[in-house]
Amino acid sequence: DINLEAAQSVVDEITRSGGRAIINSSDITHYADSQRAVAEAVAAFGDLHAVVNNAGVNRDRMFASMTEHEWDTIMAVHLKGHFCITSHAVQYWRQQSKMGSAVSGRIVNTTSGAGLQGSIGQSNYAAAKAGIAALTLNQAAELLRYGITANAIAPVARTGMTTAVPEMAARMAPPSDGGFDVFAPENVSSLVVWLCSESSGDFTGRILESEGGRLCIADGWRTTSGIDKGSRWAPSEIGDAIRELLRSEVPAQTVWGA
Repeated sequence: DINLEAAQSVVDEITRSGGRAIINSSDITHYADSQRAVAEAVAAFGDLHAVVNNAGVNRDRMFASMTEHEWDTIMAVHLKGHFCITSHAVQYWRQQSKMGSAVSGRIVNTTSGAGLQGSIGQSNYAAAKAGIAALTLNQAAELLRYGITANAIAPVARTGMTTAVPEMAARMAPPSDGGFDVFAPENVSSLVVWLCSESSGDFTGRILESEGGRLCIADGWRTTSGIDKGSRWAPSEIGDAIRELLRSEVPAQTVWGA
């Protein structure tokens, strides 16, 4: 699903604004291709400061009808794609750090509300996006020693993927009265720019939801206070214990579309 026409449009827009940009059509699901992409960026610009993983595709289907190919395609583009590009970027930054250079690397991953709360008809996509959220936590914990931060965004915006679904296209259409365009993708850009900047150096390992003018921190899985019997539970005791836990804990968010 590589769209070179769209890539050229972005390059043209950046160039018109006085910036520099290049197109790279590497397949991010291939490890060697991803290495070439990172190497080309370093060669073209002299250094590498940030990686924004935002490539994605949809292969929506209810779980009972999903094919292996639909599952594998989503895992390859979303989850493996995040790994391949970032792996080579991190190797570059780690080498710089070992050589004594000051590193200020930034990783911005793209998860989704589907991965944080689940989404009906998108079990493959939701699983991949949940994996990206967990990957972000690991990257943040492991890579800060090299001067690298890792965060993820969960944006709600109008894109080629969302507008391909008629009902989503209608819901996310720009307002006819000229008011604030809640679903304009530009609304997410400021967050990404900040996450890639020097100003965000003390912020890592977090998932941020962005929709229109609203920013939220997705708090993720947390272990509750729980119930400790102090000895082994009998199967007959488990039901009452679970119900007690449910009464005392914050209810889970509803799955999208449920």
